[in-house]
Amino acid sequence: MSRSYRETLDALASAQKGAARSAPAYSRFVNRRLGRLLAAWAHSVGLTPNQVTGLSALATFVGIALLAALPPSWPLGVAVALLLALGYALDSADGQVARLTGTGSRAGEWLDHVVDATKISALPLALLVGLYRSDAAPESWLLVPLVHAVAGPVYFFGMILTEQMRAATGVRSTARVGGRAPWLRSVLGLPTDYGTLCLSFLLLGGGTLFLVVYSAIVAATVLVAAAAAVTWYRELARLGSSEAASA
Repeated sequence: MSRSYRETLDALASAQKGAARSAPAYSRFVNRRLGRLLAAWAHSVGLTPNQVTGLSALATFVGIALLAALPPSWPLGVAVALLLALGYALDSADGQVARLTGTGSRAGEWLDHVVDATKISALPLALLVGLYRSDAAPESWLLVPLVHAVAGPVYFFGMILTEQMRAATGVRSTARVGGRAPWLRSVLGLPTDYGTLCLSFLLLGGGTLFLVVYSAIVAATVLVAAAAAVTWYRELARLGSSEAASA
């Protein structure tokens, strides 16, 4: 490892933003660290944040395309899981490069969110197409990715919009430092973690085993999204009332 790479890693460590309060364990403790390594590499070869976002999209959408085009198998599952996980780590790296170089922009943030929204919608639909084309699952199971194609984007949009509205009122969406709450909340969030979804495709060749695990992830996403929506609405209503009272 070259000195410049080590120096970049050190600089990235000091340029980290706080973890979101809702960040689950894989995203917070694994993906951010992988993203830091990739960000150091990207900076060392002169890549811009948007170019890193492009690499993230490339890895992710190749994995999604394979999922739709090929019948489920163990080798396909490994390839899809690795490509999705790589895309996710690069998704973390682009923001870290932007903070390190001071080149962040609203356009770059917009691009990042558009790629995220696209993959969250496309992934369950690609799984649906792959299962249907290969006749790898009873038709009743095909309802699961359909539900996921609705619940996943709604949860993502609600989370992003809530964070933006919190920020507009000066509220930071970061986890508390110290104590056990951040760890507990992060671990409890694992079933809805995008990283967990990526790794679940390692079981793609397992037939019913994969379908059961994937269905559990989707069910957790639906339940958490519904509960979070109520919490977010009430929180934003309180923030709105506070703003009106102080005006």
